[in-house]
Amino acid sequence: MRPEWTHHVELSPAFHDLDPMGIVWHGHYFKYFEIARCALLQRLDYDFEQMRDSGFAWPVVDLRTKYIRPLKYGQRLRIEARLGEWENRMRIDYVVRDVDTGLVHTKAHTLQVAVEIATGEMRLVTPEVFRQRIGAPT
Repeated sequence: MRPEWTHHVELSPAFHDLDPMGIVWHGHYFKYFEIARCALLQRLDYDFEQMRDSGFAWPVVDLRTKYIRPLKYGQRLRIEARLGEWENRMRIDYVVRDVDTGLVHTKAHTLQVAVEIATGEMRLVTPEVFRQRIGAPT
């Protein structure tokens, strides 16, 4: 896997992300994944504006999450996003770690597919523009 296909962000859960039990509510994890995914796509110069300008939307069609340890208020987290697959779909793999201990708290992945904005048709092959951005063979 190419190093440029991996990127990470660091953040700490805010108080408003907690559930009544004092841990991060499971729905907020998706926000953290989105932050990391956007940073990765920006690194690849194919963030949402570039997607739109190239004529494609890439909706998330599947998301899988494995909650291993709870996240807590103020905990320093490193969220890594890695382009795991790019042929026929985009798979982004995520690992959430505690910065101080290195312990893995969550693993997840999202699947996204290319949809032509003009027609609403799903592409069954990866658009050339994305292949070029990631430096994939043609």
